[in-house]
Amino acid sequence: MRKNGSNKIRVGIIGANPDRGWAMQAHIPALKSLSDDFEITALSTSRSVSAAAAGKLFGVPLAFDNHHDLVNSAAVDVVAITVKVPYHFELAADALTAGKAVYCEWPLGNGLEEAERLAALAEKKGVLAVVGLQARSAPSVAYVHDLIKQGYVGDVLSTTVIGSGMGWGPTEEPFNAYLNDKKNGATMLSIALGHAADAMCHCLGEVRELSATMTVRRKTFTIAGTGERKPRTADDQVCVSGLLEGGAAFSMHYRGGVSRGTNLLWEINGTEGDLQLTALGGQAQIFEMTVHGGNGKDQALQVLPVPEQYRWSPPQQGPGSRSFSLFSARRARHRSNYRTTWSVNHQRSIPCYSAWSVLGWSNVGVIQKMLASRVSISRSGAEH
Repeated sequence: MRKNGSNKIRVGIIGANPDRGWAMQAHIPALKSLSDDFEITALSTSRSVSAAAAGKLFGVPLAFDNHHDLVNSAAVDVVAITVKVPYHFELAADALTAGKAVYCEWPLGNGLEEAERLAALAEKKGVLAVVGLQARSAPSVAYVHDLIKQGYVGDVLSTTVIGSGMGWGPTEEPFNAYLNDKKNGATMLSIALGHAADAMCHCLGEVRELSATMTVRRKTFTIAGTGERKPRTADDQVCVSGLLEGGAAFSMHYRGGVSRGTNLLWEINGTEGDLQLTALGGQAQIFEMTVHGGNGKDQALQVLPVPEQYRWSPPQQGPGSRSFSLFSARRARHRSNYRTTWSVNHQRSIPCYSAWSVLGWSNVGVIQKMLASRVSISRSGAEH
């Protein structure tokens, strides 16, 4: 990867909306907090007015009204793709074809086929490529990963995840309406459950076998502010169960909307102890999780404070804080290992950008493959 004279990694961001979006909330704060190692040198939107506004707001020297100029710019080493899922394939493919390293938000593509085509293109071009499954970079998840490895629970017997999608409920903001159309590939299955499943597999190993049942219970939803009713085709109830590669049983149930009770509960049961992660919201890649644990002669769970060593980045506030650790970890690995890989992490975008190449592209299709090629799906009201 090319670098400038200051030895910083130069990042161009596609989709840097000056008003809202993950670029503003996660990527830009993450990169700026790691300014010793990263520099945002370019950004693009789809309109010249918004591009100029974003460039001025974020202090970025190059602001383009199209992605072609950005991916072909000599001032960019890494292209970060922060737009809606239906546009991921075209933008990532153009960046890879231009020989640029790519960081793409999850889901990588609109379905497994697009993800596999991008993986093949990255391999062919021999460039570093990263996809944003950032829940595994959360300090709490990294801590649990090590507790499992150290034998805190003994042999893992089973694990259970119950989560709320937060979206996909009775009401949606106008800018999130597209999440409810299955054709767009940005569903509760691919986003909320996908991020949680990656964290689970990171801590406990990959899936060996599974079955799943999915259905749409709320057939319509209301647009906030207008009262307009729209149809929903994306599943708002997803139940997955099976066995992990080590033999442990697992189950996951994600429900659309918000629960008055449990919005995120992840429990791990073993021969010697138990671990539990809880959060106020069901999206593990966004909400801060509290770790509870007990083993040996303990009669109940207690809060296990996450050691400071797992907080890899400067303190940050807001939904983008997870991105910081990921960026940081990637940075460290990147400096000594330039290899073609799609790495998995993001809102935790500092952990994400900092971890630059900690993970391999082999993980990218895990969730989509789970529910596409290795799974027996029973769909309510539809043919098997």
